[in-house]
Amino acid sequence: MELRQALRAYTKKDNRLAYLSLIPNLAVYFAAVAASIMAVEQGRWLIAGFAIVVLAFAGVRLYVLQHDLGHMSLFETKRLNEIWGYLVSPFTMAAYPQMRHNHNLHHAYVGDLDARETTEIFTMTVREWEEAGFWKRLYYRLYRNPLVLVPVGAAYVYFLVYRWPKNAAEVGAAAMLAHNAAILAYLGVIWALAGWSGVFTVLFGIWVGGMLGVFLVYLQHNFEGTWWDRRPDLDPSRAAIQGGSCLDFGWVFDELVANITKHDIHHLVASIPSYRLRAAHRELEKTHELRRITFPEALHAFTLKLWDEDAEQLVPFPKERTRVMTPAR
Repeated sequence: MELRQALRAYTKKDNRLAYLSLIPNLAVYFAAVAASIMAVEQGRWLIAGFAIVVLAFAGVRLYVLQHDLGHMSLFETKRLNEIWGYLVSPFTMAAYPQMRHNHNLHHAYVGDLDARETTEIFTMTVREWEEAGFWKRLYYRLYRNPLVLVPVGAAYVYFLVYRWPKNAAEVGAAAMLAHNAAILAYLGVIWALAGWSGVFTVLFGIWVGGMLGVFLVYLQHNFEGTWWDRRPDLDPSRAAIQGGSCLDFGWVFDELVANITKHDIHHLVASIPSYRLRAAHRELEKTHELRRITFPEALHAFTLKLWDEDAEQLVPFPKERTRVMTPAR
């Protein structure tokens, strides 16, 4: 409670800062769309590759801002947050009301081992692994393999799951259908202006952005030193601060992804706008020791697969026991 109180000063919304964060982001996004398409058409592959990377980062950053809009934390009024939430959704590929609903469930149950269906990345416990059969283990091994999780997971989530995510009908089937129609209209405009090469260029950029998004989402709660528990022992503040990561990839990377790297502070006080998260983190570090995760540590986090409830830590897969063959006498 004291931690939350200390951060209340950073929850103030400012429409000027919100527009300063959102409008240039949209400008970079559409400039990258145009540049990548023209470069591909002209066979300038180096320029095309750079423009697609810019498009990927711009798309991820726009998604993070949409996530702020879902928390009603970007603009000063609920109306502005909702208007912009719907407007940017065709370019993030995520329907605004469904994203808002499902993400708020994630916040409500963060760190709760009994509600892992609300998390973006599922984590099995050691006990569940020991009780699982061959096919379940095989599926989970593939699922947690970064070569599957990141590229295949990005395509699966952005192009399939987001077309009808969980709770889609309950939250609003009409809004979900309208969102998908808006995406088709957007791609239709691209097709009319640049043909199928333009459409596939944009979709490729979205996929690259999706891989970056999956990479970040995985690291938000899967890293060495994270924390999970079961109710009623679950401490929400500890689940937020210790169970959420702070990625230390430099301030440029922070800006490129709208400070979603400060995920520990975000989970503690979700109403802090992204444009104040870094300042809030610096303030809290004056009185509290907060762990920062470097890039090598982030890569190491992908070797951690299971939650050990007894040791209270993420661990790699256990080594499979091998049968020792004794020679016949």
